[in-house]
Amino acid sequence: MSKFTDRLVSLSRSSAPRIGFHISSSESKSPTMLLVAGLAGKQAAEAKVAARADAGLLMEQVPDVTIVKQMTDQTEDVPLGVFLKDGDAGKAGELVAAGCDFLVLDTGTAAAVLDNEQAGRFLMLEPSLDLGMARAVNSLEIDGVFVSIGDGQPFVAVEHLLACRRFIDILEKPVMLILPSAVTKTDLAGLWQLGIDGVVAPPPQSVKSLAELKKMIDAIPVGPRGRKTRLGAKIPGFAGAVSPEEDEDEDDVYP
Repeated sequence: MSKFTDRLVSLSRSSAPRIGFHISSSESKSPTMLLVAGLAGKQAAEAKVAARADAGLLMEQVPDVTIVKQMTDQTEDVPLGVFLKDGDAGKAGELVAAGCDFLVLDTGTAAAVLDNEQAGRFLMLEPSLDLGMARAVNSLEIDGVFVSIGDGQPFVAVEHLLACRRFIDILEKPVMLILPSAVTKTDLAGLWQLGIDGVVAPPPQSVKSLAELKKMIDAIPVGPRGRKTRLGAKIPGFAGAVSPEEDEDEDDVYP
């Protein structure tokens, strides 16, 4: 099985509420969201950036198989994935053979790629995807979805929160979000509370900037989340507002 998929499964288990028990200090140190380093895929040297994250995703172009092999040899335990735009089963097989751990597919990718069980399979969704199509995603043999908010977006907007909330409510699969060019610790805390399982830092990323993102994610306070909540649950405001029953956690909220 894909290492990245395994990490998502472990994350889901660690974040599930323990009925009748308080979260122990060791549980509170479990990762809140996975951080994926977005890579251009143009040179093998980018592997050192991926080593600072939970996974790497080659996003800007379908890379040469030789580069993928060189990068996977350097990243060791950090899984690498490829965004396969309009790809076919043959190209997918070559990438997996070169060490690619997971594939992110768009809706134009050949359906035969879904039969490749040697790698994790994820679908890239646009926020504008209609409700019927979104529900149909549950019928696909995939491990989760990535939500794209568009190139060049300077910040997380309300429309992005609404789209993510819709996918989280509908889908029975992990949901990852491609971050805008700039993001704050309050943004990340709000996305986690909303129910996002992982975020992708778009390329280019430096080792320093990725380390800072990882630090902000690790500092997210553990508390109630929005995934599969009761009808009428509100999208969290990035000001850190909490409901009355969550008052005991308010000291952990970021300003």
